[in-house]
Amino acid sequence: MDGGRTRIRINNKGRRKVKTNRLGFTGEWIEPKLLTIYVVNEEGKKIISGEIPITNDGTYSGYQGFLQILEMYLVNLGISQAKQVLLIADGADWIWIHIPPLLKKLKCPPDTYQLLDFYHAASHLQDFADAAFNTNNERQQWFKKARKTLKKGQTLNLIRKMDEFIQGATGERLKNLLRERNYILKAYRRRLLKYNEVGAKKLPLGSGAVESLIRQVVNLRMKGNSKFWLQDNAEIMLHLRCQWIAKSWDNFSDSIFNSFIKPQSA
Repeated sequence: MDGGRTRIRINNKGRRKVKTNRLGFTGEWIEPKLLTIYVVNEEGKKIISGEIPITNDGTYSGYQGFLQILEMYLVNLGISQAKQVLLIADGADWIWIHIPPLLKKLKCPPDTYQLLDFYHAASHLQDFADAAFNTNNERQQWFKKARKTLKKGQTLNLIRKMDEFIQGATGERLKNLLRERNYILKAYRRRLLKYNEVGAKKLPLGSGAVESLIRQVVNLRMKGNSKFWLQDNAEIMLHLRCQWIAKSWDNFSDSIFNSFIKPQSA
């Protein structure tokens, strides 16, 4: 799961303009929260066509509305019968505060893993290296070693090495180093950095699937400098685009048409 950005149109209150008879409006950037649920085979590859279809959806109604949608899909898919479950997301607090209790409530299997997207974590290591070193060569050498250490699951050793740079830093450099170290430390305490264990299970380490979904659903259709959406319309378009990308458009359309068919009277 992850979030995107869309500009939502909020009409101003008060009198209408004399010349146009319209109310003015402001545009606010609102984050739609998206999810994609899919099954992988024994090699960790996504199964495109199978008994359990790819599920895409999202909402603009905040994390509470998102949790309701997520719970609905997980129940319908029979999440309690899964062999193993992997939740991948970025470091947003609302995800790691609210989603794990939901998975527990739905009686997910013992092999349930929660993982910070590896590439988000690696980007913070790159930012740490940028603040710690003065030359690009030193930055890249440290970053490559740190990335391998993280992937091997040796996060505690990595944090100790980061602390060595913090001890001698001052001013703005110290501030930047602490910010990036604390990001990794927080994820470690939440047990979100078990890349060695998840990799051994041949499960994905990154959230590329939902990043691609955001690009196709939001960025290419709903996000733009001249695009201002009413929230209700944005909600509808978000749902429609998610069904199209999941290649479930025909089933989705049939469900709508069938809902208008009245049962014949006896």
